[in-house]
Amino acid sequence: MALIKASLSEKDFGMDIFDEDRHSLRLDIPISQGGNGSGFRPMQTMLAALCGCSAVDVISILKKQKQGLENLEIEADGQREEGKEPSLWKTVQLTFLLTGEVEPAKGFRAVDLSIKKYCSVAETLRLAGATIDFRVLVNGLEVIG
Repeated sequence: MALIKASLSEKDFGMDIFDEDRHSLRLDIPISQGGNGSGFRPMQTMLAALCGCSAVDVISILKKQKQGLENLEIEADGQREEGKEPSLWKTVQLTFLLTGEVEPAKGFRAVDLSIKKYCSVAETLRLAGATIDFRVLVNGLEVIG
């Protein structure tokens, strides 16, 4: 079990979240919604978690394949359901930017395995009804699976 503690840190909505090792994350809502705009919005953290979860998978897979990954960036965007409460993620688009001595087919396969098989956050989003699409670029060139 993962112990998480959330504490009100700013007036109204700002929360500091800590895990058992004292790693921290600030959550808030935009000023336009009555918050302070001092942190991630809660639904943004789901996309951040998706990026983190998938990054761990992709890096692990490429290491096992002895690929020379120098950098990995993941861009995430999404659309939520309109006119519903709660408003869940409907679609998520990910772009994986891999650089280094990485064979394009292996880079694509690592991402594909992560999103479709290994990433628990991706599966959680899918079970909630989201569609996740992704693109993979290796050293600036898009790889088509």
